[in-house]
Amino acid sequence: MPTALLAIDTAAPRLQLALLVGDLADTLVEDMAQGQAERIFPAIDELLARNGTTYADLTRIAVTTGPGSFTGLRIGLSAARGLGLALSLPVIGVPSLLALSLVTRCDATAVLLDARRDEAYFQLFSGPAIPIGVPAILPMDEARRRIPSGTETLTSPLVDIAALARFAATADPANFPPEAAYIRDADAKPQEKFRVARVTS
Repeated sequence: MPTALLAIDTAAPRLQLALLVGDLADTLVEDMAQGQAERIFPAIDELLARNGTTYADLTRIAVTTGPGSFTGLRIGLSAARGLGLALSLPVIGVPSLLALSLVTRCDATAVLLDARRDEAYFQLFSGPAIPIGVPAILPMDEARRRIPSGTETLTSPLVDIAALARFAATADPANFPPEAAYIRDADAKPQEKFRVARVTS
């Protein structure tokens, strides 16, 4: 059987799956702001069944790593890692900004996503999956100023899941670990005044 790759994206308020078998990709896409955790494995089962494929046929897993919804990212990453561990398969973690660049032509592209608080997740690319610099979180006005004239700008957080699957089919797992890429620090901070002092002997 040809290479069979399962791609997962839950970073945005949408459940996106793709099954790539050889050169053919089948996708399952459902808009949902909540309920991804309950839906993801039944949806994977449906996608595999309608393609006459089983978990045993899979040869690798791909998943977006963010930035995106904290809860959504954990759902997708946990599912991908769990499958990879259970099936002894490589898991490819693709940063979401890079995944968004996959639909571009070989032209300069800026990915600019609303990060709330009048900030933006921002990264420049010279072509599909060819980054210029590292992803950053910037004030929205500053991010817009950094977009060179004539550059295509992508502002939707919705990844083309089939394009992601095709990219991940040949990506080196060593270069794309399945680790969350939040960019912004977590909002929750330790409350120092309630920390218990460590007793030294």
